[in-house]
Amino acid sequence: MCSFEVMRNELIESVESSFEKNNIEILRKKYDTFKVNENDKRSALDQVLRDYLLQLLAEPCDNVSIWEMYVTFCIDACRQDMCTPTMPVVLLGDIFDALTLDYCEKLFAFVENGVNTWREEMFFSACKNNLLRMCNDLLRRLSRSQNTVFCGRILLFLAKFFPFSERSGLNIVSEFNLDNLTEFGGESSNDLKDILSEKDESMEEDLKPDAKIKIDFNLYCKFWALQDFFRNPNQCYNKVHWKTFSAHASNVLLAFKSFKLDDMQGKRRKLDTTDEDKQQQQQQQQHYFAKFLTNQKLLELQLSDANFRRYVLLQFLIVFQYLNSPVKFKSETHELKSDQAEWVREKTEMVYSLLEETPPDGTAFVQTVKHILKREEHWNSWKNDGCPEFQKPAHQVAADESTEEGGEKRKALPRPRRPRKSLGEQMRDVTQHGKFIMGNGELTKLWNLCPNNLEACKSKDRDFLPSLEGYFEEAIEQIDPAAMVEEEYKRVNDGNFGWRALRLLARRSPHFFTHSNNPINKLPEYLETMIKKIAKDRPSMMSSEEVKVELMDNDVQTVVPDAEGEDDELLKSEEKEERTMPQEYEDDGMGAEKGNTKSSVLLEEQLQAVAVKVAPHWKKLATKLGYQTDEVDFFQAERKTEEERALNMLQIWAEDDEDASPENLSYTLEGLGLIEAAEALKEVTELLT
Repeated sequence: MCSFEVMRNELIESVESSFEKNNIEILRKKYDTFKVNENDKRSALDQVLRDYLLQLLAEPCDNVSIWEMYVTFCIDACRQDMCTPTMPVVLLGDIFDALTLDYCEKLFAFVENGVNTWREEMFFSACKNNLLRMCNDLLRRLSRSQNTVFCGRILLFLAKFFPFSERSGLNIVSEFNLDNLTEFGGESSNDLKDILSEKDESMEEDLKPDAKIKIDFNLYCKFWALQDFFRNPNQCYNKVHWKTFSAHASNVLLAFKSFKLDDMQGKRRKLDTTDEDKQQQQQQQQHYFAKFLTNQKLLELQLSDANFRRYVLLQFLIVFQYLNSPVKFKSETHELKSDQAEWVREKTEMVYSLLEETPPDGTAFVQTVKHILKREEHWNSWKNDGCPEFQKPAHQVAADESTEEGGEKRKALPRPRRPRKSLGEQMRDVTQHGKFIMGNGELTKLWNLCPNNLEACKSKDRDFLPSLEGYFEEAIEQIDPAAMVEEEYKRVNDGNFGWRALRLLARRSPHFFTHSNNPINKLPEYLETMIKKIAKDRPSMMSSEEVKVELMDNDVQTVVPDAEGEDDELLKSEEKEERTMPQEYEDDGMGAEKGNTKSSVLLEEQLQAVAVKVAPHWKKLATKLGYQTDEVDFFQAERKTEEERALNMLQIWAEDDEDASPENLSYTLEGLGLIEAAEALKEVTELLT
């Protein structure tokens, strides 16, 4: 038996000799001489390969080929089952850790060219995690701005190496890059106004009235504040944030609409320039800017840039599509209301029209964008289904197998019969897709029309309860004396009709629960009385002559027995008592309504008066009015002074809250001890009334 250290000392000489002579058989012979467990021999050789790599790295070398040859040597040893399959990638990770970024970039070409080797069955399952870790370590060392090409090569390699449905490379739970912050500001609004005023004066002197929109500090802040919503669209589902987003987006889109670009200027420049200038312009157009500058002085120039406009408008389209898309990992509260969805639809059409007007080739650009967003819907549905693996359809696989490499068709072999899946496999497949299998084809089809049983029960198609008009239509016609229907042939005497009518009256008619001290007579008589009441409530079902006959019939009380007639009269007297109101009380009620129409609405003057007094304590008032901590923070960030924050909070409360009135606001202020604010509100209210 050989110990680990003995095998390690003897193998390192064999590895050195075998690598220098490029002959793996030397190592093979030495490896077979050890009469120990295979796992022990592999562990010893793994350590020896790493030890010898340290010797190679310690020697000065300006060429990466020596390390590429060593990794290839290790791959050959793995294929002869002398070391573990993870060793080539482990050695690559050690080499990358010891080299500078310049040498790493050269050596990574070896990793890219060997993608087919890493995807072999022997190496893929064992090395995929190590390769992913090695690439991530390289990406952490690289700068996204300085080493952009190298970062792209690493990401492309990972895309080629891993299968398309690999979950580690997919954003399954729809997370956003919240670290992508866009900072703006830095100069006061007065500085921007001075800059713009100087620009306007110079333009007036040159007699070039090219200013199409007013670019002020307010528009500048709204424009760049939208980047925060593009970074995290889930904010739009918040009521307060939605107001800000919709207002800012409307203002920015109107600014784009008023500031249109003219393609004739670009055509004139092309005609005036030489061939060298054209080449320089083409090279400049190929540049890509990952982030734009947010300086206040550049906003007007940026609005004149076609590429900049397209970037921003495309951001709008992406956010609009996300807000309307059914994403599996969205919260239940993340759903747009009907008015919000309508606003998104209108703004989407507006963005498409702006893109069509943006030169050059606006119409072609819009068609391309629509195609890309349509494909994005398919990717979204694929993620919602759990990212199943992509497979070729059966007919394409058969066609590929029946065609030779030279293109000549050969006789297709009979397709083997597909083995039938077991019941457990069928249950697993349908469960992954949210379906059910019932053991019968037709029953399974019916059950899966709506897998959610509760929603199926709530469906309008399952409401089989008829309406009062439709069910009693024939019975109402029969109680008309002009119909001359004999008593025994009336529907009310049918027992089946009677018990169904009672159930329908209990569900649909308010007369069924009318209080009465008299006992109920026979069922046909009771039903006839109820049918007359239904006919009175719905006179449109009967002609005017039939209504008169019914009213006369009720007055004479020939059909209804004495006990039932007394009951009917008692009901009429109760209805009269309930509906009768003295004229003076009615006038008072109408007057109160008229007086409250004006005083029940909070006006701007009232809100301003309260905001001035309540400014130091506006947070306490906001909490009392029902606003959460994040909404209070939003109000604080939206305005600069305490008075403006208080006014903004009160304006939003007055618009959204149904109970917003001067009386309720005054009561709340008094409860918080803000007596001065309550008195100011009363004074302004008295002046307005």
